[in-house]
Amino acid sequence: MGIPSVSKLSVKTEYNTEKTVRNNSSSFGGGFLSSSTQIWRSRISWRIALTAFMTILLVQTLVLNMGGIEEFRQEKLSALKENARVGLASIVSNDKRNNGSTLLLKSQIERLLVNSSIRGFTVYNYNFEPVESYGSYVRLVPVFDNLNQTQMIEGGTIYEVIFKRADLQTPYYVAAQMDSSQVADSVFEYVIRSIIIMSILSMLVTTVLMIALGKWLLEPILFMRANLIEAFKNPEAPEIIPSPFKTKDEIGAAINLAQKLIAQNAENFGTMKTAAEDKIHKLAYYDSLTGLPNRSLFLQTLENHGRINVDETVNRFAVIAVDLDHFKDINDSMGHSVGDAILRSVGKKLRASLPDSAVVSRAGEDEFAIMAPLGKGMFSIDIAERIIGVLRAEPFKVFNEEFQVRASVGVSTFPDDGAEPEMVLKNADIALNRAKEEGRDSIKEYTKDFDAAVQERFQLLRDLRDALEHDQLEVYFQPQLCLKTGRIIGAEALLRWWKPDSSAEGGRFISPAVFIPVAEKSSLIVPIGQWVLKQTVNVAKLCRDEHDINIRFAVNVSGTQFVQGDLCGDLEGFLKETAIDPSMIELEVTESVFMDDIEYTVNVLNKLHSLGVEIAIDDFGTGYSSLSYLSQFPIDRLKIDQSFVRNALNDKQNESIARTIINLGHSLKLKVIAEGVETKEHEDFLVQEGCDEVQGYRYCRPIPVDQLIDFVKDYNGDLASFNK
Repeated sequence: MGIPSVSKLSVKTEYNTEKTVRNNSSSFGGGFLSSSTQIWRSRISWRIALTAFMTILLVQTLVLNMGGIEEFRQEKLSALKENARVGLASIVSNDKRNNGSTLLLKSQIERLLVNSSIRGFTVYNYNFEPVESYGSYVRLVPVFDNLNQTQMIEGGTIYEVIFKRADLQTPYYVAAQMDSSQVADSVFEYVIRSIIIMSILSMLVTTVLMIALGKWLLEPILFMRANLIEAFKNPEAPEIIPSPFKTKDEIGAAINLAQKLIAQNAENFGTMKTAAEDKIHKLAYYDSLTGLPNRSLFLQTLENHGRINVDETVNRFAVIAVDLDHFKDINDSMGHSVGDAILRSVGKKLRASLPDSAVVSRAGEDEFAIMAPLGKGMFSIDIAERIIGVLRAEPFKVFNEEFQVRASVGVSTFPDDGAEPEMVLKNADIALNRAKEEGRDSIKEYTKDFDAAVQERFQLLRDLRDALEHDQLEVYFQPQLCLKTGRIIGAEALLRWWKPDSSAEGGRFISPAVFIPVAEKSSLIVPIGQWVLKQTVNVAKLCRDEHDINIRFAVNVSGTQFVQGDLCGDLEGFLKETAIDPSMIELEVTESVFMDDIEYTVNVLNKLHSLGVEIAIDDFGTGYSSLSYLSQFPIDRLKIDQSFVRNALNDKQNESIARTIINLGHSLKLKVIAEGVETKEHEDFLVQEGCDEVQGYRYCRPIPVDQLIDFVKDYNGDLASFNK
């Protein structure tokens, strides 16, 4: 996907400027130039307008309250006072009577009180003595030092003032009372009128302010907001228009900077997306350690090369599967850093030894898959021999250490060994497995017989699952005897499989040597081992409770069961259910299991030993035990592999191995038991070397539990009674 750069974005926006300006009413929700619509739709516009309007109105109201209303009221009261003065001056006479009273015409007074705002007045002489009173009673009295006093009474409807002699051009003072209710009405009308004027003025000022703000502030902000929204919706290629605002002021400069950032972000987004897609592709299709194509990309490559050409032919190519022999041992002994370095070196050697048209991939932890086109006269086996020759040519040097790497190789050819490329790879894997089964460090070409063997193995696995589900499995027992006392001290549990069929016998026994390896490779050995352990514990309970037989029952534990199963939990549960003495159960584990993870092994063995069961190392001498590790394990018994016992009489090396194991066990204060004892001569040899316990065909073959019970009850305790 193309991401426009800053320059491309600028060209695009300049190209669309005229069109955008013409259609601005449809852009960004109404157009950034339409202040009469877009601005008044903005929330911030309404907030600014309301704030400005209320501020102006508040200022005008404060000004009005601080002096305007009072000044208007005083003007009205002054006018009221002046009218009263003129009316009083026109009727007050300077003539005097004997008693000093003013002579006023009654008709004039009545007319004054009716036609003017004067409700009453009192005339005082120069000594401030009342002379005459007319109309309503006037409360205000003239005092020499305060002739300018006035007062409002009765809620402001009555206004009383004092007129001095100079005001009326008479020798008298007059205290007058006037009706001022119209003044209050005038003040109220004035306030209402002022509020209306102030509101109109505020709206006018606010409108002008908003037009200015809209032009210089709100329109640019809304324009910038529209650009940001567009950039948010489509960050890869935002449809933004050029800014109509000059960059001379701060807002225009900010908009210009924002548009540059949007364009830069679009470019960066495209760059990051491209880089991320490349990285994702690399992670999905390439091995991070070696840099080689992984299995997924290898399969795609096979599909591409396996397509039919225009001339309806297909290209022949070899598919080769390579597995490094015993690579796990290198990882375990030298560490993963060394193993990783070897894998990288192997990948480089394979890549360098093959033509550019070949594809080398890492298909698994220590597996490589190779596809190489085959020209005329070329065969897949030739390429395989070149590969294995490169690996054998010289040791791999890592951290100043040399490692001789060997490999098993499986070979198949497209289209000879499959119509589909994926099937050809599968067949190469089948051939690889056959190479590993037959001793490793070899090349095997795929044949149809290999496929038949695989199908046979899968069928055997399916039948074995059915056998477990339908109770076709049975536990047999082989007695174990003490060489010193002749007593039967135990019995080893051995699994047997009677597979029903349509033959005259109704079925046949499948050899454990056939089905046990298949079970171990498929992890089916875990539930099978759990079942054998449970059956053996139940047999121990049966022998103790019903037949008073208290012997030790030994159960073989596979490496897969030891690592993947819950051996401690299973055994603890079975012991609780049966309430037997834990010492009646012995677990036999091969020494190869012990070497995989020492810390885990010690932990599990200590838990098992804490339950009270005994532990024996089975097939001792066939693995790679270390004496330092052996001393750490809570072991009760070493079991000499039957191959050493059977060959001890005619092979000095086997005789020496058997003798060494017996001496080693005793030096570690362990019991030693030998299996595979078939003759009296075998027994004599073991007695001579001081072996503790034995089992084998000399004494008894593996037998069902009912025959074991009879055997134990009938045995007289004399080893000489066995004639073999």
